[in-house]
This record gives sequence, structure tokens and C-alpha cells, in this order.
Amino acid sequence: MNGIEALIAISQKYGSDERYVIAGGGNTSYKDAEHLWVKASGHALATITEGGFAVLSRAMLNPMGEKKYSSDTAQREEEVKNDLAAACITKDRRPSVETSLHNCMEAAFVVHLHPTLVNGLMCANNAAQICAELFPEALYIPYTDPGYVLFKKVYDKIKAYKKVNGHEPEVIFLQNHGIFVGADTTERIEEIYNHVLSTIESKVEALPTGEAQICDCVSETIPALRSILSRSGRGVKTLKVTNDALISNFICCPDKVAALMSPFTPDGIVYCKSEYIYVDHEGPQDLVKKAEKKIEAYIAKRGHTPKVLLIKGIGLVAVGDNAKNAQVITDVFYDAVKVAWYAQSFGGQHPMNKRQINFIDNWEVENYRRKVAAGASKGRVEGKTIIVTGAAQGFGEGIARELMKQGANIVVADLNEAVGEETAKSFNQMGGSNKAIFVKTNVADMDSLNNLIKTTIVNFGALDVFVSNAGVLRAGDLNAMTPENFAFVTNINYNAYFYCAKVASKVMKIQTAHDPEYFADIVQVNSKSGLRGSKANFAYAGGKFGGIGLTQSFALELAPFRIKVNSICPGNFYDGPLWSNPVNGLFVQYLAAGKVPGAKTVQDVKDFYLNQVPMRKGCNPEDVTKAILYAIEQTGETGQAIPVTGGQVMLA
Repeated sequence: MNGIEALIAISQKYGSDERYVIAGGGNTSYKDAEHLWVKASGHALATITEGGFAVLSRAMLNPMGEKKYSSDTAQREEEVKNDLAAACITKDRRPSVETSLHNCMEAAFVVHLHPTLVNGLMCANNAAQICAELFPEALYIPYTDPGYVLFKKVYDKIKAYKKVNGHEPEVIFLQNHGIFVGADTTERIEEIYNHVLSTIESKVEALPTGEAQICDCVSETIPALRSILSRSGRGVKTLKVTNDALISNFICCPDKVAALMSPFTPDGIVYCKSEYIYVDHEGPQDLVKKAEKKIEAYIAKRGHTPKVLLIKGIGLVAVGDNAKNAQVITDVFYDAVKVAWYAQSFGGQHPMNKRQINFIDNWEVENYRRKVAAGASKGRVEGKTIIVTGAAQGFGEGIARELMKQGANIVVADLNEAVGEETAKSFNQMGGSNKAIFVKTNVADMDSLNNLIKTTIVNFGALDVFVSNAGVLRAGDLNAMTPENFAFVTNINYNAYFYCAKVASKVMKIQTAHDPEYFADIVQVNSKSGLRGSKANFAYAGGKFGGIGLTQSFALELAPFRIKVNSICPGNFYDGPLWSNPVNGLFVQYLAAGKVPGAKTVQDVKDFYLNQVPMRKGCNPEDVTKAILYAIEQTGETGQAIPVTGGQVMLA
């Protein structure tokens, strides 16, 4: 394995281990006599390849340690940035801000990480003393603003260390920042990190373990907070709720939560900002009232929404511009909670001070990192959270996939757990800033639906659109249809639509109450069979006809709350399992039921139905999703049954 291959391997090893790296942080490098390969900004260690490293000329980097730069801070940082840019051979990759630090260490490999255990020591009051006791050969650097000032301090300290010891240190600890480890082999790097972490771990109290129940009140409070945070043109926010024994330990009272209210590291400021809101309350209404007051005061003072809410009885609430951002905020702040716990073993927490925080908040490099982390908006339902029932496969899967492409967070609600999990996984591989989750759901069971709503709120903070798509079909004429099959079809296609609208509208009313410009949507995926009768298929058609009646009635009731209710009536999706399943698909069922006169084969049945469509095509999920998007985007129609039938059914 050559040097670059070894660099990639060790970068991916540590980058994929949350004990060492959170939110893609840290950086690594390899050098020979002429060149330095260092992680470029915007690349995650866990997935980095050779193309993720900037390559710089060491001949141009080496003089920077002795060069005299301007005494003016802004001008000096600009000069340093220009020198780094000039040394960079790969002009399309911005080198890590710590590039100069990597270069001034003689070791072939340098791995700079922010392990939670290390920062538990580095962010403690007695860090210097305990570091000297535990790691006497290491170099300890008191907190210094990142950039040239930190580089120069480390450069000078290494020179002084070498004069005394005859060699450079393998380990450099940075207060409130992390650790640098340098060695000529990656095997030695791993030995050092294993020693450092095991030594610190032996001195700290273990983290509290176990889950903490998230109060059911999240379904009536968090949606209100999401509306408050998103209103007045602030952009649609995604909220993520997290709670466990560790978080509960700190947020139980003002005295304990004080340990979390200031950032410990520059990364904490970059992703979570520097101030957080704590809400102690006496119940749901009091919570919303107090939180709204604090949120509006925060925004008025700072000009942006808070990133972190700490709510007694609920937990850590991350406020992201999208789901990916909310997850990063969650990961970074939860790491800070661990750091606060570990620091208790080393004299208590030592957060960054106000001057240090202001420097990071205004530093151009960190603003660049924020921009990279923010993600780009792209879709027609960007940031909205949409539940799609029956979305594990078939028509529902296709609708959910198309909505995912348009930027929505998707909740795949289905009884089929194995397929549903795989569907959500495949959605998340699409690479957007949105996210999909699977929730096992029985749409005919109110407890199951309430769990669906709560899980949606915990993961995304809101429910913008409920697509009631789950449906079943049992074909048969009056002689063949059993009461049991009729009841089964009616319960899923008709009753369950009522159940879904009931639980969805409750949350949506809360959201519209706190944002006067906000609209929510309930969309039923109905059928052309809901617009006209269907021979030997009356159980299905009857439920769908009834569904349109429900849509019109729900629309009248919910219009004052700015909740639109519409039905989409697709034609036949011939390629989906409902029709094409070789065992019990509709083609097979209709052939057996004699629904198509003279049909002797499944193909005869298929041809019969295609010949009835003026546009000579079957309906597909893309067609239906376009109608759903229209229903969501417009604000002038509700109670409608929108046909998507290729002209087979036309409304008068």
C-alpha cells in the first residue's frame, strides 16, 4: 500500500467512527519531500477518495512559518489565504484551514481529529494539568484562534520542543479543539490513538445509558414551534427531537442545563451557533407560549433562527434548514453533551469565552464551511414533510419516490416492514438534503396512526401533507362477494381514510394556527372507479365513491383552518403489482371473475382496458404525483376530485 492509499484507508477508518469524527470533521494528510496531500474542505473523511485531497507544494508552504505577515488581523488572514492558494496545485480544491499545521510536522502522516473523549479532557477546567500527568510526552497548546495565529503558535512550540527533546512530538493537544497525531506509518497513528482514548476512558465516569421517553405532547407542541420558526419568510425548517438518559440528565433543571449553554469547540459554533434556548414549562400550552417568546426575541437580537432548543421533558430539538442539516446539528450538539459529561471528571466544563466565540462566528473560513454544509434547495416541495401510506411498493412507492425527488421528507407508512425499510433506504441513497424513514403502520388502527404521527413529528417536526394512498381490492359480483371481503375492502378504502384525516388534521390545525400564511394538505389517492361505477367491482368502487364524499365534507370542515383536502383519481397503473401481480393482480382477478366478456388470457384483459383510454396509455406514479404537486401548490381549490385517466373519465 503506497502513501496515498494508506492515507485514504486511515481517513475512511476514522471518518466512519463517531467516536472520532462528527459531521465530517477533522482532517488528514500525507507528505513526501515535495508535496503535501491534505483533506480539502467540503469532503467527508468517511467517504473520501484521492480526489478529495488538495495537493500543495511544500517548497511554497515551508517558508510560511518564518514569514512576516501583516499585524492587521484581516489583512494577515488574507495574505495567508493567498499563500495557501498559491501553493495549491489542485486549484479546484480548497485545502483544509489546518494545512500549515500539517506541513510543519515532520511525520509523513498527520491525523487531526476531535474524539469525544479527547475533547472531554480538552474542554475541562483542569485540562493542562491532567494532560501533563497522563501524557507527559505530548505537546499541549492553550486555546488559540484558528488560522495563522494557531499555526504560528504550534510552529514555534514544536521548534522549542525539538530543542529540548531532540525530536518533534507525536501528539499535540489543542485546548477546546482536538488532537493532532503524527507518525511515519498509519499503524503507529492507530497505536497512539488507541492509547490516548483508552487512557482517558479509564479516568471518566461512563455515560448514562438507556432511552428516555419522549412525551406524547410532542405532537401538539413541536409542530407549533416549527410553524413559529418557519414563518415570516424564514424558510421551511426541519426539526428533529432526540432524548435519552444523558440528555435528560442535563435538561431536567436550569442549574444542570447551564453546562450546555455555551459552545465548547469551533465546530459547535459552526453547526449549532453559539447560543441556545432552554424552555422550562408547566405543560404544552405554557411550553409553546414561552418558546415563542424566546424564539422571537432570539431572532430579533441575532437575525437568524436558533439551531438548538433544549426542552424539559422533551429533549434536544435541532432546528435545521433541511433534514440533513438537522441531523448534523443533532450529532454535533449531542457530542457536546457527551463532552460536558466527561469534563466533569476533569474539574468541570470549560467552554469557549465570548471573544473566542465572536472570532469563530465571523471567521471567513467557518462561514465557508457553513455554506458547504447548508445544502441547496431544488424541489417543488423542498423541506415539506409528507406521509404516504401504502408506500412500501407499487403506486405508493412511485408517488413517494417522485415526491422525494422534489425535496420532500418522506414517511413510508406501510404494514410491510421488510419491504418498507428497503424502500426508505433506497430513497435515502438518492443523495438529497431531505430524508426518508419507514414507520410500520396499520391505517385501520388509530393507535398505529397516532404512533405514525408522533414518529413523524419526532423526526421532522411537522406534517405538511398526508397522502392517503393505502388501498385494497377484492373483485367479485354480487354472487361471489362475501360480507367479509366487502367489509375488509370498505374498512381500508373508506373507513381508514377517515382515520387518517382525523389524526392528520389535528396536527395541521396546530401548524396553521401559528403561521397565518401556511397551508397544509390532505390528499386521497382515489381512483377513476370513484367517479363512475365498476362492474363486478362494487366493493372497491363503492368505497372510492364514498371517499370523494369524505373529501368534499372534510374540505368544507377544514377550509377555515387552511387545510386543503383533495382526491386524485388515477386511471389504471398497468405496470404496478395491483394490476400485474401474476398470482392475485387485477388482470388475474378480472379474468377469473369474467369481468371482461370473451377474454381467455390475461393479455386479453389488459388489451381490453388499454383500448378504453383515449390517450392509449396507462397511468403511472409520475402522472399522479404531478397532480398531487398541483393540489399542494395551489391555494384556491379544495374538495376536488382530479382525474388522471388519460381521458378515460372526464368531468362535466
